[in-house]
Amino acid sequence: MHLLVPFASALSEAGRHTIRGLNLPNLERLLGRLQPAERHGSDEYSLTPPHEASLAAARGWQGGAGALPFAAHAAHADGIEVLDLAWGQLTPVHWHVGRDEILLTDPDALQLEEAESRALLEAVRELFESEGFALAWGAPLRWYAAHESFADLPTAALDRVVGRNVDRWLPAGREARLLRRLQNEVQMLLYAHPINEAREARGALPVNSFWLSGCGRWQESLAEPVQIDERLRAPLLGEDWAAWAEAWRALDAGPLATLAAAAERGEPVTLTLAGERFAQRFENASGSWWARLRRRYSHPSAADVLEAL
Repeated sequence: MHLLVPFASALSEAGRHTIRGLNLPNLERLLGRLQPAERHGSDEYSLTPPHEASLAAARGWQGGAGALPFAAHAAHADGIEVLDLAWGQLTPVHWHVGRDEILLTDPDALQLEEAESRALLEAVRELFESEGFALAWGAPLRWYAAHESFADLPTAALDRVVGRNVDRWLPAGREARLLRRLQNEVQMLLYAHPINEAREARGALPVNSFWLSGCGRWQESLAEPVQIDERLRAPLLGEDWAAWAEAWRALDAGPLATLAAAAERGEPVTLTLAGERFAQRFENASGSWWARLRRRYSHPSAADVLEAL
């Protein structure tokens, strides 16, 4: 039983203030029963966020930051035959163009319908296929492209870029030049597309670009099952700290309570908490009876653990 909790911490002062005000009794129970194990991540500027790095490690994948095969596995889950091709996920997105920066809006805010998504993919298909890309549709917010240049192309995870200036996170180097040109061509093609005109007429955000992530070839995964609870994602990315605190309380009362009860019954459990810099894995405490008892009463507080992420 392995529970992975992304967006468990925040680096902003408002986020830290929220952490210090949380009351999470079941997380405290778990921290008294479990001990720290592997730690993944580096800093808040890594192309791969800590929760993805931890998940890739649990699956046994090989690859550097930004070069882990999340797209190939998502495509396979969507019923696409991935073969030995190098895949990347193309997420249809809205770029908000400001005076000094371009911000990427959370794709969930698009509320993109299937028919709209399929039509927009068909609209840009020729741009990609004329350059040797293979395209596939997986879901309204999941398009896929296969191209040999994706085999070793580091790209920033979408979760790193939402709400931030895209310039810092765009791929660089010779392999990325074609991608940058395609982004420009897609933006021009979609600017006056009838679907976007209809969306804007009803007050919806237009789809005016795409984000490439998760590049690489398929890799087999280890058998360890991981349950991912993403309820903290939307409020943290939206900096809605009241909603984030409420989501934390619900998480504590639900999955963390279940995990704590299992740990107290002596069942093997694993908890991974992931922030913006690090993901910390916790496992059943080992050692002598006295060492385990001492940990129950002298472990770091939940706030200390979360702020260290």
